[in-house]
Amino acid sequence: MTATIRDVAKQAGVGLGTVSRVLNQSPLVSNETRQRVLQVIEDLGYTPSRAARSLSLGKTLTISTVAPFFTRPSVVERLRGIEAALNGSAYNLVVFNVESVERRDACLHELPRRERSDGVLIVSLVLDDAEIFRLRDTGTPVVLIDRQHHRLPSVSIDDSYGGYLATRHLIELGHRRIAFLGDTHDDLLNFTSSVDRLKGYQRALDEAGLIYREAYDARGPHGRAEAHRLARILLGLEDPPTAIFAASDTQAMGVLEAARDTGRSVPHDLSVIGFDDIDVAEYLNLTTVRQPLFATGVRGVESLLSLIAGQSLGQQSEVMPIELVVRGTTARAN
Repeated sequence: MTATIRDVAKQAGVGLGTVSRVLNQSPLVSNETRQRVLQVIEDLGYTPSRAARSLSLGKTLTISTVAPFFTRPSVVERLRGIEAALNGSAYNLVVFNVESVERRDACLHELPRRERSDGVLIVSLVLDDAEIFRLRDTGTPVVLIDRQHHRLPSVSIDDSYGGYLATRHLIELGHRRIAFLGDTHDDLLNFTSSVDRLKGYQRALDEAGLIYREAYDARGPHGRAEAHRLARILLGLEDPPTAIFAASDTQAMGVLEAARDTGRSVPHDLSVIGFDDIDVAEYLNLTTVRQPLFATGVRGVESLLSLIAGQSLGQQSEVMPIELVVRGTTARAN
């Protein structure tokens, strides 16, 4: 028969409240009593139910995470970091996928309620001031991952600098005809990473005295197949690029396929660089800009748990480092 909290209390010679305080690590229990109760818990193999512990703490013991398109490799890697950071803690993780404005608005309205979550992580979604104020009014701790807002704690990277790093690498290799391949700006969900990486691309061109060409700016819905189509268009230009900066590794894969289909050798005929450094990038020997996807998930959880515990954060906005990873898909221009 499974042991209950009443069995623990009876054998330890204490009340139910004392056992509850021991389980919740309350300081209002003497060390002698605490050790006696813990020994009985071990002897009986007692495991408190999550529901009972939740009620005793007055918490849901749930962390909600809102993430867009969580089948994408970069989002999956952030979620892996979140899950790993919560593993072994008292908290359950509930993930809500957002692929429409209606779903986004519903999640932002429902999840921050105290009876739903003890804390909320919001991944990659851009929030306006009115939404920020509504979130803060609920009193539920919220941390942004991959986005920033001066009124909420956040963990992110500098996407513009990442685009600059990638493009500068190609320029330093002697390339002058450099194309950008990224996402169409999503006016509904308002993702900005690709647009910010484009700004870095443009800054690097400007610093090098190179003219930004609209013909070299190819954008469409995110995905490998669409990137393949856009790259075929770029490579079919009368004066095609000698290098392509793709705003994600997934899109870089489409570019590599287009190069293969058009008979171009990478990197001899075409240099290709991506962004993210997902697992497949190393397998493809892809030059890319590495961002700490897993680590941003971990840091987001650490910040959120600190807020839930009533602690102040050392810094409101944390910008994590990124780095250029040079592999075999970029080379000096011919």
